Amino acid sequence: MNRRRFLQQGSALALALGATTAATTATSARAQAPDGASALDKVKARGRLIVGVYQELPPFHVDGKGIEVELARALATGLGVQPTLLPFTAGENMSDDLRNMVWRGHYLGWGPADVLLHVPVDRPLIDASPQVEIFGPYWRERVVIARDLSLVPRLDSLDDLRNRRIAVPGLSLAGWLMIGAENGRLREQLSTDMSNGHEAAQMLRKGEVPVAAGLRSELESVLRDDPRYAITPLPIPRAPRDGWAVGMAVKRSAGDLARALQGSLNELAEQGRLREIFAGGGLAWQKV
Repeated sequence: MNRRRFLQQGSALALALGATTAATTATSARAQAPDGASALDKVKARGRLIVGVYQELPPFHVDGKGIEVELARALATGLGVQPTLLPFTAGENMSDDLRNMVWRGHYLGWGPADVLLHVPVDRPLIDASPQVEIFGPYWRERVVIARDLSLVPRLDSLDDLRNRRIAVPGLSLAGWLMIGAENGRLREQLSTDMSNGHEAAQMLRKGEVPVAAGLRSELESVLRDDPRYAITPLPIPRAPRDGWAVGMAVKRSAGDLARALQGSLNELAEQGRLREIFAGGGLAWQKV
């Protein structure tokens, strides 16, 4: 399954530090947990939950901060343990990430994590990944477009974008859709030299472009609640209108850990804590 977007290369130092810390924790856990212990028992025996998070994925994780950093802490607290982050750079496809971070570990010797965050809860991916359990959707992602209402007051079709400069990361689902729209009619209008939609939204906010496209999370985290801008679905037939859910994954054999994490996630939602975590990153959380 191809990545829904390419993720920027993360800090090699942060990756190395995260991998070393998590590997040390896992080694300690093997000494503490009895033979035949369940995944949840192993986590509780070590007193730490190792959580895989993507590098440079605003607003979910940037330089050790973000929505999924706070989510990792809250999930670990729900299990009565401390979190240990294992940041990593995305592979060529989601199957690589699941192998390296969930069920086997990286060939360089780090990983796997107890749980990986930001995994598409997607039926084809689930069917193609028998080694893992994918569950716990906590966010619905979409491809969207934002515009300065003073310059682009309406957007019923791509015709309304004629002669308008559009910021969109070229190596992304939004970029692929915009570049190919109507046989490339918009190609000359696109500014694509950026890493993610978060940067595209910042260009819009600075007045450098009148239009920006990217993921809902990227654009909303920059432009939310600003009446000067409208954020709407991308008006391209090939764009996935309902988007896709984002959740987490554990090893197939770690069913007890999955159930405990799901229970912790449910409590966070019921208590309003999940809404607070997302609001801290500039997003309006809604039940998936």
